Amino acid sequence: MSQSDAQFPGNSAAPQADSGLTSSALFVAAMPPLFVFLWATGFVFTKLGMPYVEPMTFLVLRFVLVISLMLPIALLWRARWPHSWPAALHIVASGALIHGGYLGGVFSAIHAGMSAGVIALVCGLQPILTAFAAAPILGERLSRRQWAGLLLGLLGVALVLQRRMSLDGLSLTSIAAALVALGSITSGTVYQKRFCPNFDLRSGAVLQFIGALCLVTPLALLNETRQVQWTGELVLALVWLVVALSIGAIALLTLLIRRGAVTKVASLIYLVPPTTAVLAWLMFGETFTGLALLGMAFTVLGVALVVTRQPVPAASSAATPAATPAAILPASASPAPHRDA
Repeated sequence: MSQSDAQFPGNSAAPQADSGLTSSALFVAAMPPLFVFLWATGFVFTKLGMPYVEPMTFLVLRFVLVISLMLPIALLWRARWPHSWPAALHIVASGALIHGGYLGGVFSAIHAGMSAGVIALVCGLQPILTAFAAAPILGERLSRRQWAGLLLGLLGVALVLQRRMSLDGLSLTSIAAALVALGSITSGTVYQKRFCPNFDLRSGAVLQFIGALCLVTPLALLNETRQVQWTGELVLALVWLVVALSIGAIALLTLLIRRGAVTKVASLIYLVPPTTAVLAWLMFGETFTGLALLGMAFTVLGVALVVTRQPVPAASSAATPAATPAAILPASASPAPHRDA
């Protein structure tokens, strides 16, 4: 078993001395489903707020609020800041990609006429692209079982979204924006794992959203009127997107990247469309078909194939130690190729 297998939430490296589940262990086990739920709510609350503000202006407001909230917290609680300018710039760059590039691309594609189903399917390619990128850059290798899981998950996403996919509104602009979103979230995830996997979540959030703000602000200034209709729906959407998404979900994503292989983390994205469909059914009365239900089952099975360990045959397990010292180290103590940011 690899070190990343041991550290990914839900995988057990070795029998623990204390069989009782601690609160810390329960939180670690809850991290993946909690991340998927929070990430899925982002699409629902974005839909709630989008009628009242232009997309880049929406993101500027969101990022400014996150920075305004997290900066005092980081200062009052004396959060650890990066030890050097290069370390800080790595965190800023990862934030520009994960937050600014991804969200800016998604919002721009929808604003340019691409259907939500098509943009979601395009971004659903992220786990597969992450797997290709992680092999040469991070040295992560996937088994045939995990590749089958990635492909099954992608098929499941397509089935869930099939009713929402429309080729109407496709243009070079919308396609380019969708590819920017896909490239940004993929490269940002790998970049963070490679160059700045460990940083204080409080100070790191400030730096990451500064990077994102620097990316989307010029787009709002150059291409939008920046008019905002302050309604209860917009305020609710902003509060949820700032607190639950930009702080809560992103903190979970950072912890998941830190603890496990990036391909396993990326595969969780496959669970977002089914979760979003259920939330949209509960909140907006949207319906889904039998094919969508089948797609949900495919995505769950596909993710399970990627993130769970393949059983080791009895003969080989008898000759192999239960866990190497590196495999049972906590994530914070595991050797890393780069110093903490």
